[in-house]
Amino acid sequence: MTLLESAKKSKITSEISQVAKKENVSKEFLLQKIAQGKIVIPKNRIHDLSNPCGIGLGLKTKVNVNLGTSTDKSKIDDELKKLEIAVKYKADTVMDLSVGGNLKNIRKAIVKESPIPIGTVPIYEAATKVQRKNSSFLEMNIDDILAVLRSHAEDGIDFFTIHCGVTLENVKELKKKKRLLDIVSRGGAIMAKWMSHHNKENPFYEHFDKIIDIAKEYDITLSLGDALRPGTILDSSDSLQFKELSLLGKLGRLARKKGVQVMIEGPGHIPINEIAANIILEKKLCDGAPFYVLGPLVTDVAPGYDHISAAIGGAIAASHGADFLCYVTPAEHLRLPTLEDVKEGLIASRIAGHAADLVKNSKKEILWDKAISTSRKNRDWKAQIGLSIDPDKAKEYRDSIKANKMNTCSMCGEYCSIKIIEESLKELDASVV
Repeated sequence: MTLLESAKKSKITSEISQVAKKENVSKEFLLQKIAQGKIVIPKNRIHDLSNPCGIGLGLKTKVNVNLGTSTDKSKIDDELKKLEIAVKYKADTVMDLSVGGNLKNIRKAIVKESPIPIGTVPIYEAATKVQRKNSSFLEMNIDDILAVLRSHAEDGIDFFTIHCGVTLENVKELKKKKRLLDIVSRGGAIMAKWMSHHNKENPFYEHFDKIIDIAKEYDITLSLGDALRPGTILDSSDSLQFKELSLLGKLGRLARKKGVQVMIEGPGHIPINEIAANIILEKKLCDGAPFYVLGPLVTDVAPGYDHISAAIGGAIAASHGADFLCYVTPAEHLRLPTLEDVKEGLIASRIAGHAADLVKNSKKEILWDKAISTSRKNRDWKAQIGLSIDPDKAKEYRDSIKANKMNTCSMCGEYCSIKIIEESLKELDASVV
């Protein structure tokens, strides 16, 4: 029995109990929302996962960190160090997007070391395996794809990104549409080239029932990928994007009907004024399924600072109902991220998620802000640093001014506004007496 089937029968599993405690919600609330498809708990039934998370309506905004090798750089140790950073700075999930090196060994090493859910994009390995064997991924067929899916399932992967919404009709329409950036999804581009070459339908779409069967066997959550997401704000919210979204909604209903949990992936590059409408439309077309967004990035002009562009978009998206933010690092569009890039991207995305949670669930989330503001008022630097989203950086900044004996910071020094008003109010109290 899958988690979704258990929820429909009001059966409380260990994962539901763990998530309910973490989120401070009732088990009955979780059961209801999972049964409705509005919350998912990604967990492969054979993965001994110590820290599961819930994603969806009424829960904290979650953040994913992408790891993975490229064809230019493929050291397992580097990716495990990135995983360590992700866990230390409280990512909720990680995805292995590797395309270089021994993909199975990399994946198994990450699964073994990770206490949080792991996702993958199986089309990457399917394409690279066929490429190595036949010199072209265009020789790939549905059997190759299903074999890779099963391999990932057997390795304990908790959720798959499946590019099932980009169809042959959409690819043909794309040629007429003449977007500025046609397809920026790596998996989407692979499938589009395969379909164009063979003039055949997307095997992920055509054989979606077989994919559901594998997902159900291992209780894997399907994350339905947005292959046609906009890669520039100039292509945002077009007919191709929404046509794919509508199809993902239909496929999501089919998967849930068979007992498989589903998330929907979303854009991408979107200007600020279109974000709310995108979230509202996804919730309508996809029956309130958890929405997993990349950013969104609100401008195209920030290479080296795209984590900031994405954090702005992510905060707005999550405040309007997006449930799951895929982090973006400063290296986006430029290179494979370093350890520092991973940390910077994760912290930026977590700030965005918390800012949104202050809107979505202010009574719970405001307590953190209240605690750090109280320590700031008291000029309790140790407490303030400990409550910071990045205590290491806060401590480094504080220590750099050698102000251990100061009860102010070097920004205002003796003109500290908090200290001045505190002294003023004490004088007023004394004068009243």
